[in-house]
Amino acid sequence: MTSDRNPTAAAVAAPVAVELALEKSQDVKAKVEACADDLASANDIVKKKIAEGATTLSAHTALANSERVESKVHECADDLHEVNETLTQGIDDLKQIETDLIKSRNALADTEAALATAQEEEKKARLRALHDYTTGLPNRDLFDDRLAHAISLAERHHWTLAVMFLDLDRFKNINDTHGHAVGDSVLKEVAKRLLQHSRDEDTVCRNGGDEFLYLLMNPQGSENIERLADGVLKNIAQPIDVGDLHLVIKPSIGIAVYPDNGPTGEQLIRNADTAMYRAKNSMSGCVFFNARNGKEVA
Repeated sequence: MTSDRNPTAAAVAAPVAVELALEKSQDVKAKVEACADDLASANDIVKKKIAEGATTLSAHTALANSERVESKVHECADDLHEVNETLTQGIDDLKQIETDLIKSRNALADTEAALATAQEEEKKARLRALHDYTTGLPNRDLFDDRLAHAISLAERHHWTLAVMFLDLDRFKNINDTHGHAVGDSVLKEVAKRLLQHSRDEDTVCRNGGDEFLYLLMNPQGSENIERLADGVLKNIAQPIDVGDLHLVIKPSIGIAVYPDNGPTGEQLIRNADTAMYRAKNSMSGCVFFNARNGKEVA
């Protein structure tokens, strides 16, 4: 239900009405003082007549004076009643304005709270849209965006980049033997270990299934890339405990380096994928992309 009252108009009108009432109150005060003067004058006349030895006063004169003063008193009473009504209405209006302001403040607070909740939900939605549900890692869309940005920086600053494509060997056997819940636990642990091994400027994402992508920012040479890849291999190869199960996962890693192995993110990922299959087929652990025959690193 909505009110027809206009808080803004009421806020302006109420003080004006009170101000006018106060002005009228001053007029009433002046009239009352005049009545008092008239009564004093009438009394002085009576006292003077008595002092002069008069024992009676004209009834007509006394009555006329009394009626005149009475009329003024009634007029003052009416004016005071009007002033009181105006002041009462003004006070009621001010109370209503205060009530309306409190409601407005509460409505504003509710709106701000709703906005904050909506913004938080939007933030969570964006986070969910750009991250893998199972592992919490960035998904392929976010990885592609960061890779494109990294290539722009590398081109500007003459850096190198490396994309590592990881695939978990025989992961399907874990799902088939122990179920998808165990498989998801393994994926979460692999993601955790990849993050522990990564640097702040790097990005690790789940590409889907048992595949992961790892972006190395400015790795500063193939030897450093090899060292980082070897650390990833050893870290993931440590046994993973899921309940009473002790599982060992070994990844195959393919590596493509910017700009030598491609000027775009799409080419780098494709070439890293090619190198990963060479690593898997040769059981060598990690392979740098080579357009002709590949180069084993580990």
